Amino acid sequence: MTTAEKSVDVNVPISTAYNQWTQFEDFPEFMADVESVTQVDDRHLHWVVEVGGMERVFDAEITEQHPEERIAWRSTGGTDQSGVVTFHKIDDTTTRVTLQMEMEPSGAVETVGEKTGMVSRVVERDMKNFKEFIESRGTETGAWRGEVPREG
Repeated sequence: MTTAEKSVDVNVPISTAYNQWTQFEDFPEFMADVESVTQVDDRHLHWVVEVGGMERVFDAEITEQHPEERIAWRSTGGTDQSGVVTFHKIDDTTTRVTLQMEMEPSGAVETVGEKTGMVSRVVERDMKNFKEFIESRGTETGAWRGEVPREG
């Protein structure tokens, strides 16, 4: 299992950073390998990504979501991955966003990528892109403020 963790400080209030992250269908705007994300309902997402020239399709379930705190997920089919993004208020106009991801490589390309630190570099690039995206806009593209309690 490959694990990557990256943080970025964004110059927007915590509500803006969190609200933008709830707009899953906008992920292709700042995640280069994400072709599309379709939000099926409050808990379920359908992803299409390209990894090393190979298309991967998988479904994911949001396992926990609390406004301005955290969003956690796990795949339910296809690519084996899970993660959590957390939001920490630095001050009224600065937020630290931390993304932790775990992914089980499948196939030769992903196995080589795991050994060369590709996942960590991709997460770092996507977090940098998120910072540029949200700071250039200054406001979120939408928001979902609902709660998804952790089960069990």
